[in-house]
Amino acid sequence: MSLLVLTALVTLGSFAAGLIGALTGLGGGVVLVPLLTIGFGVDIRYAAGASLVSVIATSSGAAAAFLREGFSNIRIGMFLEIATTVGALVGAHLAARVSTSMISVVLGIVLLASAALSLVSPASEGGAGEPRDRLAARLRLAGEMPVPGGRQPYQARRAPLGFALMFVAGGLSGLLGIGSGAVKVLAMDRAMRLPFKVSAATSNFMIGVTAAASAGVYMGRGYVDPGLAAPVMLGVAAGAFVGARLLVGAGAKRLRAVFAIVIAVLGVEMVRDGLLRGRA
Repeated sequence: MSLLVLTALVTLGSFAAGLIGALTGLGGGVVLVPLLTIGFGVDIRYAAGASLVSVIATSSGAAAAFLREGFSNIRIGMFLEIATTVGALVGAHLAARVSTSMISVVLGIVLLASAALSLVSPASEGGAGEPRDRLAARLRLAGEMPVPGGRQPYQARRAPLGFALMFVAGGLSGLLGIGSGAVKVLAMDRAMRLPFKVSAATSNFMIGVTAAASAGVYMGRGYVDPGLAAPVMLGVAAGAFVGARLLVGAGAKRLRAVFAIVIAVLGVEMVRDGLLRGRA
């Protein structure tokens, strides 16, 4: 395969990853790392480095569109970013001390667990009927999202639990190079009872900050290859822009189904790949 053909395939695959990442709040990295490692045979640390750089591009490409449409909640995102940034720095420092096979298996397990959880809709979206969260109320973690015929108010619940889960999400981001959008979306959707579209849009906004915290560590260790990162970044940014436009008209149930299917397939592949690497 020539270098030109390989670059074109990587760019197309990255476009698909960015599209899926923007629609589901995954950020694209969760698709990119398995794509590069399994599909193109890239070492998982270099795949994670390219993924983290591209995740920053994904966040930049999708965040502007989501903000304009009124889905992203900046106040909630900035509150939760405190936990994810600290977790990302911890995870990035652990990455060089963990075997690639172990990283693959951990990533696969995280994806499978996320897929199972996402199939069950939360008891209520937007916090309706749930007891008030004193911390969320004090920090004004609430907002409104556009719906057909008007705007739907929502209120974050169980803010301390969401904050703790975001630290875990940040640690996985730094360790695995995935942006940890799956954990972020589930934390906001299921733990904090935010509407799925708000969770996905706010996750896309947050992912760039989390990735930037750990991308510097990967770059310092030489795990960011410009020849790989450039086509990945361009493809992901274009896909994220298109995905952000499509999210506005998509139904929440359909988005949940896409989210679950994509990460379940990737989870199985990553566990299989990690086990094969461990036996080699």
